[in-house]
Amino acid sequence: MKAAQISKIGGSFTFPGNSMTVHRMGYGAMQLAGPGVFGPPRDPDAAVAVLREAIAEGVNHIDTSDFYGPHVTNQIIRCALHPYPDELVIVTKIGARRGADKSWIPALSRQELIDGAHDNLRNLDVEVLDAVNLRVGGLEAPSEGSIAEPLAALVELKRKGLIRHIGLSNVSPTQLKEAQTLTEIVCVQNFYNVAQRNDDPFIDDLARQGIAYVPFFPLGGFNPLQSGVLDTVAASLHATPMQMALAWLLQRSPNVLLIPGTSCVQHLCENLAAAELTLPADALARLDAIAAELKQ
Repeated sequence: MKAAQISKIGGSFTFPGNSMTVHRMGYGAMQLAGPGVFGPPRDPDAAVAVLREAIAEGVNHIDTSDFYGPHVTNQIIRCALHPYPDELVIVTKIGARRGADKSWIPALSRQELIDGAHDNLRNLDVEVLDAVNLRVGGLEAPSEGSIAEPLAALVELKRKGLIRHIGLSNVSPTQLKEAQTLTEIVCVQNFYNVAQRNDDPFIDDLARQGIAYVPFFPLGGFNPLQSGVLDTVAASLHATPMQMALAWLLQRSPNVLLIPGTSCVQHLCENLAAAELTLPADALARLDAIAAELKQ
């Protein structure tokens, strides 16, 4: 499945201000690092191969961060793809760092954010970052509170020409509104899937504003019963559970962009093939019922 096919089947999304256009089926680079997203991969050549295959298949949106590894993932992206294709959009995130024990530690001071941006610039070998997400809050749910202070550091970097666009990760609608008083926000990246749908109203509001929504963990947070429903629906359509989860997200809203990750070319191709699936009404109803059961 080549670029024209992904563009036609998965569709494309243009960020606010006609600033960037990407195919909605992208690639998340998190799994390119070693176990626990720490250290080098077991097979560096395979990691390079996955990235090059993604580009060959038409992916033009890669999600990454320099705290993956740390530094490892961006260095692999540079090795595999630099000089980058003109149409490639690389979105990174700052706001965390890794401890020696593989822990994830908030890094939201002004200097930590500036250093994080420069780490990304250096390891990706670019002069300007296409888009940077400010990572705040918890992993599975936002933590309410002002984000004005850390966001100011990104606005400063944007003013200096080191960042083109700013996004947010792990945020609430209230935090988005606060952020929009300080700068334009082009994307929001939160935990969301067919079983975890707290952001349903948020996605719809972002769609009305033309802002991209990028869900992570498409198979995260499922209980055994929910996974069983997903498996059954997938089997009925001769697809994998991951393909079902991704296809459902593509049909959820036109502003949803996907960034499934893998370190295996075979799994990459399976993920991209989800862009070819159109879920029939009965399948959508059965999948929607997964979240409905949680509200009862």
